[in-house]
Amino acid sequence: MPKMAKGDKVRRPELPDTLKRSGSKAQRTFAKTHDAAVEQYGEGERAHRAAMASLKQTHEKRGGRWVPKDRPGPSDPRSRKTTAQKRRGEGETFGGVDAEQNTKDELYERAKRLGVEGRSKMSKRELARAIGQKQ
Repeated sequence: MPKMAKGDKVRRPELPDTLKRSGSKAQRTFAKTHDAAVEQYGEGERAHRAAMASLKQTHEKRGGRWVPKDRPGPSDPRSRKTTAQKRRGEGETFGGVDAEQNTKDELYERAKRLGVEGRSKMSKRELARAIGQKQ
């Protein structure tokens, strides 16, 4: 089902819950990419994956919503893999947490705010993984 209505308006009921709580730019990015992917690939998981990949280039998941990044770019090591490698499950994502552009100290502070246990002994990857699970 199309995510965009006439006049550049997003159909909010059609969006995932985290996007409903996000800004209009995140909603438009997801909706426009999803609709374009549906035209090319048809309705389904592939269109949803394409829309999420596009969203992750410009936004990062914080709490239960998507917020704009300081700089656009990939958010996790898996985004650098080929499509075939991603389908096989190679690489790791961190649940929308931008592990690439955040420093370990920034991730540590977010983990602290979320109440992640054992954060002082975690590596940057472990912090990103824990934040992604806690959000």
